[in-house]
Order: sequence, then C-alpha cells, then structure tokens
Amino acid sequence: MEQRRSPLLEVKGNIELKIPLVKATSRLPLPGSRLKRGPDQMEDALEPEKKRIRGLGTTTKIATTRPRAPPLTTVPQAQGQAAAQKVPRRTGPRYSTATATVSKNQKPVPAVPVQKPSTSATLPMVRGKKPSKRPAWDLKGQLCDLNAELKRCREKTQTLDQENQQLRDQLTEAQQQAKALGAERRTLEGELITVRAQAEQGQQELANLSARVLELEERLGTQEGLVQELQKEQLELQEERQGLAARLEEQERRLQASETALSSSRAEVASLRQEAAAQAVLLAERGERLHGLEMERRRLHNQLQELKGNIRVFCRVRPVLPGEPIPPPGLLLFPSGPNGPSDPPTRLSLSRSDERRGTLSGAPAPTTRHDFSFDRVFPPGSGQDEVFEEIAMLVQSALDGYPVCIFAYGQTGSGKTFTMEGGPGRDPQVEGLIPRAMRHLFSVAQELGGQGWTYRFVASYVEIYNETVRDLLATGTRKGHVGDCEIRRAGPGSEELTVTNARYVPVSCEKEVEALLHLAHQNRAVARTAQNERSSRSHSVFQLQISGEHTGRGLQCGAPLSLVDLAGSERLDPGLALGPGERERLRETQAINSSLSTLGLVIMALSNKESHVPYRNSKLTYLLQNSLGGSAKMLMFVNISPLEENISETLNSLRFASKVNQCVIGTAQANRK
Repeated sequence: MEQRRSPLLEVKGNIELKIPLVKATSRLPLPGSRLKRGPDQMEDALEPEKKRIRGLGTTTKIATTRPRAPPLTTVPQAQGQAAAQKVPRRTGPRYSTATATVSKNQKPVPAVPVQKPSTSATLPMVRGKKPSKRPAWDLKGQLCDLNAELKRCREKTQTLDQENQQLRDQLTEAQQQAKALGAERRTLEGELITVRAQAEQGQQELANLSARVLELEERLGTQEGLVQELQKEQLELQEERQGLAARLEEQERRLQASETALSSSRAEVASLRQEAAAQAVLLAERGERLHGLEMERRRLHNQLQELKGNIRVFCRVRPVLPGEPIPPPGLLLFPSGPNGPSDPPTRLSLSRSDERRGTLSGAPAPTTRHDFSFDRVFPPGSGQDEVFEEIAMLVQSALDGYPVCIFAYGQTGSGKTFTMEGGPGRDPQVEGLIPRAMRHLFSVAQELGGQGWTYRFVASYVEIYNETVRDLLATGTRKGHVGDCEIRRAGPGSEELTVTNARYVPVSCEKEVEALLHLAHQNRAVARTAQNERSSRSHSVFQLQISGEHTGRGLQCGAPLSLVDLAGSERLDPGLALGPGERERLRETQAINSSLSTLGLVIMALSNKESHVPYRNSKLTYLLQNSLGGSAKMLMFVNISPLEENISETLNSLRFASKVNQCVIGTAQANRK
C-alpha cells in the first residue's frame, strides 16, 4: 500500500512543477466598437472623413491599418491575474505560501494555438515604396481604394472576431480554471492551517520530547552512576559472599567438632548436675553453718567488747606543735604494762610541783605525782591509724545492731577535732575517726552483702551551741538559722529521737561523707579564746543511722553510730575583768561546762543504776539518750595537752575521765527484730 504523502510535501511538489504563463498584449476590440459594424455603417463612418478631406483640398490616405498583435500563445497568465483579482489578498507567511502553490496532481494548462490571419486578404505593401497618391479629382480611384481598404478591414475584423472568440473561450476556460484553483487554494489554505497547527503541535511535542530527552538523559546518567555503584557493591558482595562461604565452611567444620564435643559434654553435664546438686546441698548446709558462725561471731564480738567495758576511756596526748615551749622532762610519763614495753600503754603519770607549799616554807616546792589508768593511752607519737585500729571493732558493733557513741573530751587546743575529723587537706595519714569509721563500715557492709545482708546508711550532723540545736548541713536560706531545730520523738510510742528541720542525707560512699564533713566544718560556730586562736564553741554530733536486713531469713537490725566532738572544757576565772566580747565567751563557757557536767551526771546515774537519769538537763544528753544508756556501747577520748602551762586543765580532764572509767553499765543488747 502506497504511503500517503504529507500535504506540505504535495504543495512543495506543485510549486516545483508549476509552468510559467506567457504574458501577451491583447488588442481585441471591446464590445460595441466600430469594428463590429457592417460595411454600410463603415461607409457612413468614413463619409465625414471624406468631406473633411475634400474640404481641405488635399489628397490623404487614411491609415486604417493597425499593427498586428503577435499571436497569442498562452493565456494562463491572464487567467491567473483574473483569479488573483477575485481572491482577497492576505498577508503573512501562512497565506503567501498558499497563494504561491498549486496541487501536484494539477496538470499545467496547455497553450491554445491562435490562428494566424490570412495574408491573402491583406493588401500587399511594397517595401521601400510609398503608394502613389491619387489626385483629388480622382474620386472614383479614391473610392476604389477605400473599398479595397474597407474589404481589408472587414477581413481583418473577421480575423479579429475569430481571435476574440478564441480569447473569450480561453478566458472562460481560464476563469473556470481560476475558480477551480481558487477552490483548490482554499482547500490548500485549510490544509495549510491544519498542517501549521500540526506543525505547532509537533513543535510543542518536539519541545516536550526534547525536555523529556534531557530528563531521561539526566536520569540515565544517574542510573548509570547507580549501576556503577551497584556493580561495585555487587563486587564487594561477591567478595563478602566468598569470605562468608569460607567462614561458613569453617563454621561447619567447627560445628561438627562442637557437636562431637557436645555429645561428650552432655555426659559430663549430667555428672556435673549431680555434683551441682550435691554442692547445693552442701552449700545450704554451709550457709546455715556460716549464718550460725556469724551469729556466734557477733555474740563473741559483743562479749569481747563487754569484757573491755561498755564504757571505755582512752587517753591521747597531742604532740608539741612548732613554736610551743618544750615541756620539762618527767612532766608526763607512760609506764610500761605488766609484760614490759611490748604491751600497749594503759597508764599515765603526771608530775606537778606545789608552788604554794614551796613559798610558805622557803624550800623548793615538792613534786606531786598523779597516776591515772585507762583502757588505753596513746603517747604523742601515736598516729591516726593506730588510734582507729583500737576502736575499729567497736565501730563494727553498730552493724551488728548495738548503739555506739564515741566522745572526744578535753580542753581547747588538746586535739579533739583533729582526732574526730582529721587535719587540714585530704592527707590519708591524718584522716580522723569519722572518715575512717565510714570507710570501715562501707567495707564490712559490702562483705556482709555476700551473706545476704543489705545495709542502708543515713547521716546527720548538728551542733549544740548555748543549748540551741543547729543543723550543720543546712544550705540556702536555712543556713545559719537558729531555733528551727528541736529534739522530738520520731513517732508516738517510739524510742527513736530525731531533730526537726534537720537534713538527713542517705550516704553510700566515702566521697559523700567527705562532702558533708566539709560543709559542716564551714558552718560550725568557732571563736578566739585565751587557749586557742580558733576554738570550737559548740558540741558537734555526727550521727549515722544504720539499718540492716537479711531478706532470706527475715532478720532486721538497726542502731545509731554517734561521733561527738565536745566543746572545750576549760574552767572560768572569776577574777578576770571581762569586756562586752568576753561576756559572750563567758556565756558560751558556762553553757559548755553545764552540759559537760550533765554528761558526767548521766554516766554516773547509769553506772549506779538510778531510777532517774537526767537526760533532759542538757540538749546534748537528751539527743544522745539512746546512745548512752540501755544497750549502748560508749567510748570517751580524753585529749590532753603536753604543755606545762596547761597542766591544771590537763589534770581536771584526767580526773573527769578517771571517774567515767570507773563506771560500769549493764550488758548491752542488740536492736534486732
């Protein structure tokens, strides 16, 4: 089947095949001209001419001949012009193209041959010779000439009529062709509009396709990059697959070996399970035995502490500090024990001369020797670790459920605060009893955790200043407030005492305790005295409430550990003149001595087993009520100065400690549930 050609191509082909038309000048007479007249009419038309000629008296020849028009070969040019006049002219490339093209299938118009007029009818003309003129009187000759001329004109008229008829036929045919071409042109214009619309649509589609091509090329570039990445990843995966295949083979070999070992291990597991069951039974038996041994250890430990005394007194002599005078030899002596120097010292001898007796007699004052015996005496060279080693077992009794209270008693500057809290800085060698006791308790509690015990520790730190309780752990707006804290029962019917509005901080490690000690040291009330540049003017009480529980056996125990740094115990000089600042120090000293006296009375009442113990006479004894009597274990450090100038205060402190050391309290009972 022949493929249909585009209308635009057909128009282009018609333009290439178009035959140009030859333009010819037509000399046809218009309708109604005198050439159509007959011979009679021609003669009538010539009569005026004859008369005019006669009137002029000259003989002239009327030139009636006209130059013959060349034969008309074709008429399509005239037809095209006529058709062009009928079609309205339009501008623009769309219409210029339509008017300049014809259909390819349209055949060119053949040229119409024009018959040449007969030359026989024409009057022969002799070239180079003019016709002879007839004389004016020769009218007959002139008439003959006119008749001949008329005859020639008639022949010529006939010829021209024939030409005119032929031209009219050609014109009619050309007009028909022009109409056909006009119709065809309109058809072609419509087709051209359609083609242009199609061309515009094609251009739009071409633009869309070009954009689409660019987009596809961009996507193709992206896809090619992705393909390259995927190919690279495929290579990597292939290498990984090969590695995994090798590993799989290795794992299969190992699996086979493991299955072989598993089969042998199952038999071993069966035997181990039997052994484990036997070990579980043995472990349960040993657990029971261990629990019994732990209970026995606690009983023996408590019995040992009771044998040492539920009220014990240790004496500690501080060393001479740089810048202080060296004491005379023999002022303080430390006699050896029954077994010689290898025994820890327990006795102390103080030599003092009586100046009053020497003045009355005029002789040198005799030396008076005072001997004291305590549970342990620490000379000036004793370190903090040696001191704590002696009380470590007593501190551990708090974990067993026994209330424990440790005092530091002595005059200002005798080393009480150093014994309890330690020296400045964080040197481990000079740590006091409080941080060492906390470290020991946390360590032992962790060991007992392996036996099923869990412990909880809650710390508080208060001071009693002028019989007023103040919280040393207070922060923010409550820091430094006085009178907010009161000693109350924990609840109705409860024997436990608490301090209202005081902070009770749970602790679980040494660093937390160090932070609390640092805060309390900043908040404690101190002042300058005659004995020391910076003296503690209050009793500081650090309490650690210990709660233990054994969930497996349903056992619970709890007890407080109280570590007390008492205020300076120096006496008053009634003859000393005091200013306004010294009066405040006087009131402080009176409150301190009153509370220390009450402490001595409470200990004596407990020793004598009196029905009334004056706990409420002092805030100090009231706060420590549960740590002094009943099942409590108590230890007092009496701190003394080695200087001769402090011999009087040293002697008073030793006498007070000796009285306490003579007291005996009943057997302690653990607080267990």
